Amino acid sequence: MKRRHFLMATAATCGVALWPEARLLAQQAQDFIEGPPVKDIPAKQLSPHVWMIFSPDGFPTPENRGMMSNVIFVVTTAGVVVIDSGASLQIGQMAIRMIRKVTDKPVVAVFNSHYHGDHWLGNHAFVKAYGKQLPIYALSSTIDKLKGAEGNLWRSLMERWTNQSTLGTEVVLPNTIVKPGQVVRIGDVSFRMHHYGTAHTPSDLCVEVVEDKLTAVGDIAMGNRIANMDEGSYAGTFKYYKALMAAAGEQLWVPGHGQGSKDLLMTYGEFMAGIWEPCLQAVKDGKSESDARSMVLKDPRVAARAKTMQGFDGNIGKYISLAYLEAEKDAF
Repeated sequence: MKRRHFLMATAATCGVALWPEARLLAQQAQDFIEGPPVKDIPAKQLSPHVWMIFSPDGFPTPENRGMMSNVIFVVTTAGVVVIDSGASLQIGQMAIRMIRKVTDKPVVAVFNSHYHGDHWLGNHAFVKAYGKQLPIYALSSTIDKLKGAEGNLWRSLMERWTNQSTLGTEVVLPNTIVKPGQVVRIGDVSFRMHHYGTAHTPSDLCVEVVEDKLTAVGDIAMGNRIANMDEGSYAGTFKYYKALMAAAGEQLWVPGHGQGSKDLLMTYGEFMAGIWEPCLQAVKDGKSESDARSMVLKDPRVAARAKTMQGFDGNIGKYISLAYLEAEKDAF
């Protein structure tokens, strides 16, 4: 923005009109500094209060400009509540455009499910549009993580993965702590907080929209994408699912990646078990990680996903290794 203003000021100082070439240069400078806009993805209504801007892609690329995770929003009588704001300023701005096609109510709150950048870097757009006083809710562990190097790391990674399409995005941290079991009432809608230990990460917040029997589960389960488990736990994931289902009952489970369904935790849990259980058995039988890999790939719960799941070929080996290492720790 400063460079653009400098170009225009220089032209004015010289007493000349801003030539087409200069205008083009100024526009290119603006595009470079802030990155290009993200194409509109119309929101689809999931329940009486809840809408979702669906991302068909599971991983960031220069082509999708970082649009890799769903943005969920809830229309209440008091205003709009956003659950996960996207991976950049530009994605957040697109989400605001889509929200305004649904309602003229302002955004009055944002929830961030965890500290991975595709779920919170869009905070910048909402604070820019609605003010720094906008409540942005998250678990204390998420906020603590982002106060360190993690926040800027994710901003830099997203720029690199998208060939700098997300430039201009600023790190805007959550500013309001929520606790497991807490209910936040906004207008005519109640939001119940769920957290049951380490699953995808140690800081996974699931947000239940009580009146709609719908829960945004972040990345603890995914529709058709293999989840990052570098900081997670397979055993913890199954414990989390059990506790969450017991606490919330029957729900439409809506993930950060993929479409929601009432059986999402069951079907994704089956896939995860197809990785975990063979690894656990291999460790018990004294077999190698290579043996465990063969067992996993032959497991029908995993084999059924091999041809269709996003990121399967590039990631399954790594996540078998992580499962095997965790199984070894559990065994000893």
